[in-house]
Amino acid sequence: MHDLKPIAEKIREADAILIGASNGLSITEGLHLFADNAAFDKLFGDFKRKYGLGCLLQGMAAHWPSEEEKWAFWARLIHHYCGQYQPTPVMKDLKAIVGEKDYFVITSNGEGHFELCGFDPSKIYEIEGNWLTMQCARPCHDTRYPSLEVAQKISAAEQGGRVPTELVPRCPKCGGPMDIHMGAGQRMIPDTAAQAQFQNFLKTYHGKKLVVLELGIGWRNQLIKAPMMRLVAREPNANYVTINLGEIYIADNIKEKSFGLDGRLDELLPALRSACERIEQQDLC
Repeated sequence: MHDLKPIAEKIREADAILIGASNGLSITEGLHLFADNAAFDKLFGDFKRKYGLGCLLQGMAAHWPSEEEKWAFWARLIHHYCGQYQPTPVMKDLKAIVGEKDYFVITSNGEGHFELCGFDPSKIYEIEGNWLTMQCARPCHDTRYPSLEVAQKISAAEQGGRVPTELVPRCPKCGGPMDIHMGAGQRMIPDTAAQAQFQNFLKTYHGKKLVVLELGIGWRNQLIKAPMMRLVAREPNANYVTINLGEIYIADNIKEKSFGLDGRLDELLPALRSACERIEQQDLC
């Protein structure tokens, strides 16, 4: 059994919380990009049989025979995981843990669930793009456009794994094809605004009490985990909390200011929320 009181105390004392999230959080919410499971079969069984897709990620990276088929896949994906999404208990627990504190979210997840759960979009950096925006596939310019309503409309019109040609999104400037922001690969337009907001957050809390709360990130992750550990190492008043199932890695140079929780997010986050609430009640007494 983990003793969560010391972590809850660090959160109570913190000036701000930096949340890092990757696949482990998505999987907890029932969205598994890498799995050929019952959920994938139910949603994309026809694509699996026709194209040999083995998981969602393969569909996201596929070279589709036509724009009509590409958008049938993406529209169905976005309609199901974004349009029909309801905030999950694990995300509600996370919001409660953050409470009224300032925060920033950096994530390699692209399904937009932080924003859909009410986290401030100006405090989220989706480092590998997201499903809720689209861009010119070339790209001829760097504007990103909302995709959710478009995907909902296309999904309703899809038949037999294709969408009507007249509904295929086209670039408003060059008339060429569009890509979902996260599906643009090497041509993905960087989110410079979010990058700047993240740097501003780090500048604001430099030297202050910062809790880095890392959710479902494996030890190989060089996009989020490695930079976060380096941040904790150079920030004298930062503490590092990593929660992951079956694999906890903490660099030696930050071990004395770190906590590693090996377990399920949907069990540990509600427990951590309760520990935070108990400390809050003690403060009020």
